[in-house]
Amino acid sequence: MATVLIVDDEPALREGLAETIADLGHEPVLAASGREALARLAANPDIAAVLLDLRMPGDLDGIAVLKRIRDRPRAPPAVVLTAYASAENTIEAMRLGAFDHLTKPVGREELRALLGRMLSLRAPGEAAPAAPAAAAETCLVGSSEAMRRVQKAIGLAADSDATVLLQGETGTGKEVVARALHDHGRRWSAPFVPVNCAAIPAELLESELFGHVKGAFTGAAADRPGAFREAQGGTLFLDEIGDMPPAMQAKILRAIQDKVVTPVGGRPVAVEMRVVAATHRDLPALVASGGFRQDLYYRLNVIPIVLPPLRERLADILPLAEHFLALGAGGGGVPRRLTPQAAARLLRYDWPGNVRELRNIIERAAVLVRGEVIDAADLDLPGFDRPGGPAPEDWLSGDLPTAVARLEKAMIARALQESSGNRAQAAKRLGIQRQLLYAKIERYGLADRGGGTSERTTPGVGKDDT
Repeated sequence: MATVLIVDDEPALREGLAETIADLGHEPVLAASGREALARLAANPDIAAVLLDLRMPGDLDGIAVLKRIRDRPRAPPAVVLTAYASAENTIEAMRLGAFDHLTKPVGREELRALLGRMLSLRAPGEAAPAAPAAAAETCLVGSSEAMRRVQKAIGLAADSDATVLLQGETGTGKEVVARALHDHGRRWSAPFVPVNCAAIPAELLESELFGHVKGAFTGAAADRPGAFREAQGGTLFLDEIGDMPPAMQAKILRAIQDKVVTPVGGRPVAVEMRVVAATHRDLPALVASGGFRQDLYYRLNVIPIVLPPLRERLADILPLAEHFLALGAGGGGVPRRLTPQAAARLLRYDWPGNVRELRNIIERAAVLVRGEVIDAADLDLPGFDRPGGPAPEDWLSGDLPTAVARLEKAMIARALQESSGNRAQAAKRLGIQRQLLYAKIERYGLADRGGGTSERTTPGVGKDDT
C-alpha cells in the first residue's frame, strides 16, 4: 500500500479519485489547493505519488506546485491531470519533470497502470530553469494522442544537449517542432539557425555550414562565419539532412562529434551548440542502400521523434484550421468562420501535403472569400477524400455529444477497416483498451461493418483475437 496525494479544487473529482485509489489498495491524501498540497507533503514524508490538477485558483496552479515539488529532496513522482490540455502546458509539465501529463477523466485501469509505473520509480527532484512562453509561430496545435506524444517528447528533450532526429512526411511541421525544442529549452535566448540542406547547391554547402575566410575562393570577398558558428550556444537545425551529399556527410559527422569546424581556407574553430536534424526520407533504407552514412545516422538518431501525418490526426484538423483562420484575422483581415459543410469537407480530405497544405488552403480561402463565412465550395480541394468519411450535410449537426459520437463512430469504423477487423490492432491504433472498443462497437452497431471477430492472430499475443 502506498500513500497518494490528490490535488484538485473540484470536490467531486477529488473524492472520485480518492475512492478509486482506496479501492486499488492505496491510501489517498486530499488537498483542495496548491498551498494545501505543499503543506500535506511537508507533513507526510511517506507520500509516494502525486496526482496534480493543472488549473487551480490562487497564485499556485499545477505548474507552480509541480516546480515546488521538484525542488524537494526525494520528490515523489507527480502526474499532471487536466481537462484543458494544450501543447504549451504539456511541454512545460514534462520539461519540469512531471511523470506524465494526462487528460481527464482517467479510467480505473489506466489509473492502476499509472500508479504501478509511478510507484516503481521515485527519481530525485531537480528544478529546471524557467523558459519563456512559446511564440505563436512555434505553437503546436493539436490534442490528438499522436500529437500529445510529440509534445511530451519535446518537453522531455528540451533541456538536453542530445541530438534530435525529426522524421515525418513533408509538411508535417518538423521545423515547428525544432523551434519548440529550442524555445522551451535552456538555450532559448541563444540563436536558432535553420539550414535547408536540400536547397543549397553542393558546392556551396560547406561554406554555408562551416564558413570561409576572405579570399578562400573566387567571390569570397569577406569572412563568413557559417551556420555552425552562427548557432553558437543555441540550436542548429539541419533540415532535409537525408538529401545531403555523401561528401558532406563525413564532414558533418566530424563537426558534430568533435564540436570543431574548419572554415574553407581557415583554421579549426571550436563550436558549441545543439543539433536538431530532420528528414522526410527513410534513413534506414538509405543507409542500407549506401546513400547515407551509417555512423552519421546513429550519431543523429539519439532522440528520435516521429511526426504523424495529418490524416492520422483527425481530431486536430479543425483546431488547426481555426488556428490558421485566427492568424489571418490577427494580420488585419476580416474574422472568418467555417460552416459545418466546410468543416466536414476538411475532415473528409486525405491531406497528402499535411499541415502545410491545410494552412495554404485556409489562407487561400481567407483571401478569396469576401464575407465572414467560408463554405465547402470555397475550399479548393482536389479529389482525395478519405473513404468512408461522414456526409457533409450531417457531420456537425445536432448537439455536441451527438457530434462527438459521430466522430468516434467514424474513427472506429476506419480503424477496423484498416486493420481488416482485427480488434486488438484497431484498439492500438485508436489508443484505447480492447474492452472499451468492444463496448463501442456494440453501441454503434459496427459488428457487421468489419467489427466482427478477426481470425488473424495479433502479433505479440500468440492467440486468436477473440
